[in-house]
Formats: sequence, C-alpha cells, structure tokens
Amino acid sequence: MGYPVKIALRYLGSKQRAFVSVITLIAIFGVALGVAALAIVMSVTGGFQDQFREKVLGVNAHVIVLKYAVHFRDYRDVMKKVESLPGVVAVEPFVINPMMVTHGDRTATGVLLKGVDPVMMPKVLDLPRHIVEGSLDGMRKPGAAPPESPRGDNLLPDLNGNDEGATDGGGASGGTSDDDAPISQDGGTLGLLKAIEQRIAEDKERPYAGMDAGTSDLGTLIATGAAEDVASAESADASTKAPDAIDAILAAGAPAEHAALLPAGAVTPAGGFASTLPEDDVLPAGLDSDPCKNPELVKSLPGVVIGRTLAKRLAVGLGDCLQITSPQIGMSFGASGARPSIAKQFRVIAIFEAGFDQYDSKLAYTDLYEAQAFYEQGDSVTGVEAKVSDKAVERAASIAKEVDKRLANGVYHTMDWRELNHGLFTALLIQQIAMSIVLALIIVVAAFTVVATLIVVVLDKKKEIALLKALGASDDAILRIFVYQGGIIGVVGTALGLLLGWGGCKALAAYGFPLDPKVYFISKLPVNIRPQEFLVTGAIAILICLTATIFPALYAARLRPSDGLRSE
Repeated sequence: MGYPVKIALRYLGSKQRAFVSVITLIAIFGVALGVAALAIVMSVTGGFQDQFREKVLGVNAHVIVLKYAVHFRDYRDVMKKVESLPGVVAVEPFVINPMMVTHGDRTATGVLLKGVDPVMMPKVLDLPRHIVEGSLDGMRKPGAAPPESPRGDNLLPDLNGNDEGATDGGGASGGTSDDDAPISQDGGTLGLLKAIEQRIAEDKERPYAGMDAGTSDLGTLIATGAAEDVASAESADASTKAPDAIDAILAAGAPAEHAALLPAGAVTPAGGFASTLPEDDVLPAGLDSDPCKNPELVKSLPGVVIGRTLAKRLAVGLGDCLQITSPQIGMSFGASGARPSIAKQFRVIAIFEAGFDQYDSKLAYTDLYEAQAFYEQGDSVTGVEAKVSDKAVERAASIAKEVDKRLANGVYHTMDWRELNHGLFTALLIQQIAMSIVLALIIVVAAFTVVATLIVVVLDKKKEIALLKALGASDDAILRIFVYQGGIIGVVGTALGLLLGWGGCKALAAYGFPLDPKVYFISKLPVNIRPQEFLVTGAIAILICLTATIFPALYAARLRPSDGLRSE
C-alpha cells in the first residue's frame, strides 16, 4: 500500500480546513444510516417469513395427498406407500369441513372442523406444543370406530374404475342376472339398472285412472283428476268430507307404493288452516334431550380442541359443551342421496394458541371418527398428510413429486406446504425484495455524499496532487489515494451501520412492538437477526461506496502538474 494509504488517512482528517472533516463525517453517517435501515428491514421481513412458516407448519403438515373422488376410502394403502419414502417421518389421515359452532346464544360460522387421529396426529402436527389449556386426553371416546357406509354408497363406482360396494357396503361384489334383482347392496350397479328397467315396464302396462297408457308420473296424476279430489277434500268440512288425502289418490287409481310417498293421516290442522303456531316451541323436560344441559352427559361427549380467539368469541372454557352443525340447510343432495343437516355436541378439552389469528379463530380439532359422521360417507377421509424430517423441510416439494411417482395415479393430487400457502409466501418474498431495493437506494444516496466529499478533497488538494506528480508519483498512486479514502468512508460507515442495525433489532425484539392480529395475523413485530443477511448488506454497501469513488479518483489521477500550479 505504501504512502497512498497514509495520504488518504491524512485527507480524511484535514486540520487546515475543518469543512472537509465535517463533510467526511456526514458521508460516514449517511452510509451508516442506510446500512442500519436496510439491515433492520431485512431482519423484520425475514421475521415475518419465519413466523408465518412456523405458524403454517405448526397446524399443517409438510406434504398432503388429496383424491379427485367422492370418497377416499383407500387411504390406508396410500399411507403405507407415503410412509415408506425416505425423509418421511410420520403420516396420518384427516377430514376437514366448514361447520357452524354454537354455544348458548353465540354462534361462529365458517369454522373449519378438522378430524384427526389422536394417536397419529402428535407425530405429524405441532398442535400439542401450542396447547395453552387442557390436553388431548378424551378426544376419542372409548370403543369408538369408523362410521359405517350409508346404504346405497356401493352403487357409486370409484373413479379408479372399481366398484366400492364390495368393500363399503359389506355385500358381495358384482350383481345378479335375475330380472327380479332387488335394489339392494347385494345387487350392485347392475341390479339397480335392472330394477329400474323392470319398474318402468310394469308402469307402462298399468296406466292410472284419468291418464294415458305409458305415463307413470305421480306428479302428473296429482295435477289431473286426483288433484281435484285432494283439493275438495282439504277445503271441505272435516266432519262431512274425507280428511285423508291418501284416500283421494288411491281412489284415482294410483298404486299403494306411490300413495305411500304422501304424508299419512289428515293434512288439515286440528284448529283449521286459520290456526296460528305458538311463538315458542317448548318441549317437556322429559322430551328435551339436549346433552349440554346434563353435566353427566357432557362428561361422556367426544372432545374438541379450539383456538383461543374462537373460545373468547363463544365465551367457552374447558369442560363446556359446544354444538357443531354441518352447513347444510334442510336437505342436501349429493352422491350418496339426500342428507339432512347434522348437529353434534362436543366437550371442550383443550384450547390452543398458534399465534396466527386465522388459525386461532377458524380452526377446531376433534376425533377423526366424529368428523366422518357429519357427512355420512363411511370410513372416508379428505386426505392424508405427512411430516418430513427437519433437514428435508426445504425439499418437501421434491418429496411430494416422489409421492406422485409412487402412487402413479392421476386421481391423486399431492402438494407441499409451500404450494398449499403459495400466495402467502410469494407475497412475503416480493415484499422483502421490494423493500430491500427501496432501502438500498438510501445507501446509493449516501454514496453520492461520498462522491461529493471526494470531489471537494480533490479540488482542495490540487496543488498537493500536482506536487506529488512533479516528484514522480504515478497516476495509479494518485488513483489509489482517493479510492482508499472512499473505501475507508464506506467501511467505517458500514461497520457503524451494522452496529446500529443490530442494536435496533435487539431493541425491537425486546420491546415486542404490538401489531393488530386481525390485520397482520400476528400479535407483535417479528425480528429475526440472520448473520448472512448482515454480511450481504455490508458487502453491498462497501461495493456501492467503492463504485462511487471511481469518478473523483480518475479525475485526480488525470490532473497534470501544470494544472495544479497554474494559479500560483
């Protein structure tokens, strides 16, 4: 280095002109503030990413397998295939559906009820670590078993091309060739088609009164002659006319099996059609079977785990009774036929706090078997979720692809935790990049201060530069004098900025700056100090400062001795 370094240090602390020293300090503090701001922002945005990742992985698995089908009953075979993959630690089935939760006069809608296996779940999810009150004991009732498949589910073929009736309904696979095959679980899809064909043929041979041959629509029957008889029976006085609408249908010639579809008995209310219903439907104490009103029955209810925010909204605590209702209103028609809305009672056994308001207010956990019973699809699940080792978390996407290869069936869809929350983590990454670029401009602005400082020094030291050149100093030596000066400003400013950034991050972490969880999903400002981010920030700042010294250093190196001495 030699004398260029000594001269650069002397120029930084000029004793003859204090103005040069002042602008040098301004340049150093400008670089320091830019580096500190960039380091703090990168630590905060990185903290948001880590917090969201921790919250997401706390209640979600690393790899999830779903199925494009009405039922997912072969999940046990899928679990065996997934569990055998390298890097997979544990697997479990789950059921998740939106529900309505009620406690007293308080109701929460849009709550996701997730059915999990109480034994397998702690190996896959971090839910037990987030429980703040209670425990998972009592989630599964003694002797609980998967619900039985409803009648008729075997008539729906699986998307794989297999008839699930052989395993779901308990009957033998295949159908009978007899034309009299009944519509039963033993008949399979073939029996159903034959029975429908036979019924249509019988109806065509037996026309109803007042209808053309070949018509077998009960609605058409009622819309013609039978409708007049029904209307006259309802409008006439009950003491003189037949009150039973079924008699009118039978009298019109309808078969008994069609008349059985109508309500039994008289359709006229006891007080006539002008009567009014009571305002409150109060049942006698002997008929009111609400288990939530009986402390002994509450103790025997299946357990449910809810988030702290949801518990506050419903004003419930440990041991309280909740009613969870499926979202159907009236009747819902699906693949398994008409299903009514189902309401079940649960006992709160634990309260968790994941620190993520979206989870604390919208998630509830219960036993897998209890969640399966809401939709009457038998031993069917929503999907299978797996946990990978800590070293394999970042390569969960590649493990998901291996699962797809192992299953080798387009009916299954596998996704990893990043794909499941793609929008969230993409937004966080874009935010971090954008804010880092904006704040890096502060360092660029500080670099212009370095340029101005060096230009002032060059103009002030023209005579000295000319004298050095007259004594034999090369252009390269003059260039290095000002490059060293700018580099020293950048290094000192960067070091001071990193210290300020580290102190600011520590202060924010200790203070715990509060945030609105409804807006930011977390309750306090997250800060994560990463040494590699500080090193990258420092390297970028020094590089910018060195780049800024090129112009004034080249200007000083190209000065001729006569240019500096001409004024003398």
